[in-house]
Amino acid sequence: MADSVRIRRLEEGTINRIAAGEVVERPASAVKELVENALDASATRIDIAVSNGGADLILVEDDGSGMGPEDLHLAIERHATSKLPVSRGEDDLSHIVTMGFRGEALPSIGAVARLAIASRTAAGQAHEIRVDGGRVSGPAPSGFRAAGQKGTRVDVRELFFATPARLKFMKSARSEDMATTDIVKRLAMARPDVSFTLAVDGRRTLDLPAEADLMDGRLKRLSRLMGREFGENAVAIEALREGVSLSGFAGLPTYNRANAQMQFLFVNGRPVRDKLLIGAVRGAYADFLARDRHPALALFLDCDPAFVDVNVHPAKTEVRFRDAGLVRGLIVSALKHALADAGHRASTTVAEAALSAFRPQSYSRPQPAYVPRGVA
Repeated sequence: MADSVRIRRLEEGTINRIAAGEVVERPASAVKELVENALDASATRIDIAVSNGGADLILVEDDGSGMGPEDLHLAIERHATSKLPVSRGEDDLSHIVTMGFRGEALPSIGAVARLAIASRTAAGQAHEIRVDGGRVSGPAPSGFRAAGQKGTRVDVRELFFATPARLKFMKSARSEDMATTDIVKRLAMARPDVSFTLAVDGRRTLDLPAEADLMDGRLKRLSRLMGREFGENAVAIEALREGVSLSGFAGLPTYNRANAQMQFLFVNGRPVRDKLLIGAVRGAYADFLARDRHPALALFLDCDPAFVDVNVHPAKTEVRFRDAGLVRGLIVSALKHALADAGHRASTTVAEAALSAFRPQSYSRPQPAYVPRGVA
């Protein structure tokens, strides 16, 4: 009988690369984590740039609170975070109010890429730390920004160079760019008070100024991202039940789509893809739309952090509610009431199509073909 294989501890670098596979599935995942960090740092402007689908370069720069050298060193260590609240001497996973909380993103990116973070607080000197495939250098003084200008710049190059097998599973640069754009759009929808720019291979594809007013600003931001026609054909949603509030905008039934790609759902400002919420939307529109048609909408659910569990998936895109029935009922009833109240409205696109059918068409008498003289 062969000797049993002895259990051994994995190397720290191997552990980090395994963890990175859960957090950083593709370039868009890295962009999501970095932009969420910027939002948690109270940034009012976030500039993003990617090259070759994000495989060659991901750059995220913000004007947030910034970090000193001690925080920079901790930021690239696994499970080190400033975001998780402490209650009765213990970390409280039931009251998460930030986008991030796991402390995994930066060390995961540093384990599989060439990572450089430069940061300056309002009162401090700028410093930079580098991580190349898990090897750390710094922090060291940096010339990043002038004195008094706070913020952070995260530079990610050669993503997955330390895990070449992952590169084989990356999709085309165009597909990765589309995924990154979708992530940035979703995060920008939730925060109309923050300005966003996105440059893809040197070409600016998104330029979203900050909007001042919450609700009007939210509709302006949504119209920029979902199209002007959505803003013209949407009804406002406002509802509250047992401490759970629902707001946003829902497209008229006459303004529908062949797929569900224009449905955006947020929980406490976090973009989510949740089967419960999607099912509630489908149920609300069941009496208004054919089964093969889908509404366009953006809904924002806000509740006590203790009411929802966001610690379900490493990517933080799935959530669980303490009372799922309450949430579903709130969405269905709010949408049905809003759509019923707007029953007299038809989408402008439908109205334009109907009007054009009744407009008199210009008519000109056909001219006889020219026949040269002498030709029968």
